[in-house]
Amino acid sequence: MAIRNIRVDGDEILRKKSKKIEKIDRRLLILIDDMAETMYASDGVGLAACQVGILKRLFIIDIYDGNGLRVFINAEILETRGTQFGEEGCLSVPGVNEDVERPNYVKVKALNEKGHEFIFEGEELLARAICHENDHLNGVLFTDYL
Repeated sequence: MAIRNIRVDGDEILRKKSKKIEKIDRRLLILIDDMAETMYASDGVGLAACQVGILKRLFIIDIYDGNGLRVFINAEILETRGTQFGEEGCLSVPGVNEDVERPNYVKVKALNEKGHEFIFEGEELLARAICHENDHLNGVLFTDYL
């Protein structure tokens, strides 16, 4: 495992749309491990592959709720409900924390690191994190909502 450099606002890769992952192989699993090490070393709760310079539809989340690392490959948001307004930050926008409106509930379909499809539902901080990281896959930063 290795800590990768996190791209920061102004880097054009953060504004590009990530590509669908066609196969889960050893290289992708190494990327997931590296992303996890990078996120934890940076005290983050989520990280998208584009934030480490890889335009793949992959993000990881750990909101420190005891459930550990969650991996989302080719995530697709199926449903959102409600609203919440709260402070957000981003490892790619260091030093900036602002209140952003997000859905309070999200339902997402994705693949895990073993290639198994799953449906996942999250509320509150988890919903916020999923929406935030999924935005990265489409070239959107949380500051775009300000």
